[in-house]
Amino acid sequence: MNMSAKPRPATEQFSEGRVVILGVAESDCHVVANKLIEYELSHSGFDVINLGACTSVDEFVAAFQLHPYADALVIGSLNGHAYEDLKAIRGAKRDLLISCPIIVGGNLGVTRDQAAKTREELLALGVDYVLDDAAALPLLLHQLPRRNVSIATSE
Repeated sequence: MNMSAKPRPATEQFSEGRVVILGVAESDCHVVANKLIEYELSHSGFDVINLGACTSVDEFVAAFQLHPYADALVIGSLNGHAYEDLKAIRGAKRDLLISCPIIVGGNLGVTRDQAAKTREELLALGVDYVLDDAAALPLLLHQLPRRNVSIATSE
């Protein structure tokens, strides 16, 4: 797992800022937009845990398990294969392995019709928001309710 931010212990309550887990869908190696989004979110007051390109649903689940206080999981895709890459999201949400909002954006299809169909398929999988414009992401994230997760520690 390629995490550019140092993982915090699961017992730590994050209080300084809002936390976003960011990554690019599994079959997609496009990282320029990912790095630009990380930069924009960081400068908008978010602590970004960037998993980088070619991130599987299992890696997103593992990151959320390490950071259960994350306010959102943001997944980008530019190659038009987001639906195929994210099919396992349905099970991860059903099994409560991911309980924060999931936001997907990017180029979701080669044609406008395909992108519209993919948008509906992603929403049916359990994706909470599908964005057409990355510029809308910081505003959406600021509008989401802040997650207040208390983690019990065993001593």
